[in-house]
Amino acid sequence: MIRAQATTLIARPKTEVFRFVATEFFENYPLWSPEVVKLRAISPGSIRVGSTGWQARVDYGRRTELSFRVSVFDEARRVDFQGISMPMLSSYRFVEVNQRTRLTFLFELKTIDFFMRPFAGLINMKVQQGVQQVVVNIKRLLEAETRIARETGLRFDHSTRDGASTGLG
Repeated sequence: MIRAQATTLIARPKTEVFRFVATEFFENYPLWSPEVVKLRAISPGSIRVGSTGWQARVDYGRRTELSFRVSVFDEARRVDFQGISMPMLSSYRFVEVNQRTRLTFLFELKTIDFFMRPFAGLINMKVQQGVQQVVVNIKRLLEAETRIARETGLRFDHSTRDGASTGLG
């Protein structure tokens, strides 16, 4: 098993961080994970336990596709995504700390292909780097959004009518 975890403290309220990461996952995920080249919600309606999605991503030149489902959706506390087509878990946890949010991201790849096992140490190192980058990217996006809104009065809107991400509204 490959397992990696990273934590950061974000200068935003927990409800806003949860909204950005969990409630608006399909709109915002490509913003903090640029390896995602395609993302699609399969289930209609708002995200909830049982919602399904599909993504294509390119990591270190290797394209993978993954179907996944929301296995935990605990409002403002935790959201988990379980792989359907691949045995994996992505978990985001949110804890309020003095009007800021401690975000913890955990990624587990339950199995790796037999031919990749000799490279498990290298794979684990690269996954850890990627997990750390995810929390750094989320922190930068949310704190930059706050700074820009304060300085300019602009409000961020992360989606367009066709679901494409724009960054500014």
